[in-house]
Amino acid sequence: MLSGRRLDLLDPTPFDIEIEDIAHGLSFVARWNGQTLGDFAYSVAEHSLLVERLYSRLVAKPDPKWQLAALLHDAPEYVIGDMISPVKNAVGPGYDELDKRLSAAVHIKFGIPAILPAVVKKQIKKADKISAWMEATKIAGFTEDEANRFFGKPDAEFVASEDIVLRAPMETRAAFVARHVALLEKCA
Repeated sequence: MLSGRRLDLLDPTPFDIEIEDIAHGLSFVARWNGQTLGDFAYSVAEHSLLVERLYSRLVAKPDPKWQLAALLHDAPEYVIGDMISPVKNAVGPGYDELDKRLSAAVHIKFGIPAILPAVVKKQIKKADKISAWMEATKIAGFTEDEANRFFGKPDAEFVASEDIVLRAPMETRAAFVARHVALLEKCA
């Protein structure tokens, strides 16, 4: 990693996880395989910032620990990349196991339980699907009907107050790290 850490992908430990590495990697990983409108690819880091905002609006009085979990929901992709669901399914259970081990190491590093409570995981997944719908319709060329079929139809007023942000990777990286720091401070 750029931090100098050596991360064993098959046996990751919290000691080898640094937020700067996560933010940097996610800022350069393109969602939708880069097939989006705009001057910059829509990064997983930018997506993660949106998911955290959506989660924080969906849940009444969200616990900062779970907001942090929402921000880090795709953290393993900083080293394994973002694959569309059909590819993940084709790769099989090996991908899922790798993702789970990396997620657990990231969670433990930042004071989150290795395995999230089912209700929190479900709430984050709901925010993730709303984000996917927004991305699909605003920058990935889907019609609303197509997005509704794949991701479910979100509340129109809820999504109207959020925007898809496209910015340079280093700007996104800085925003991701800043949000991470703010949430850690709230957790303390």
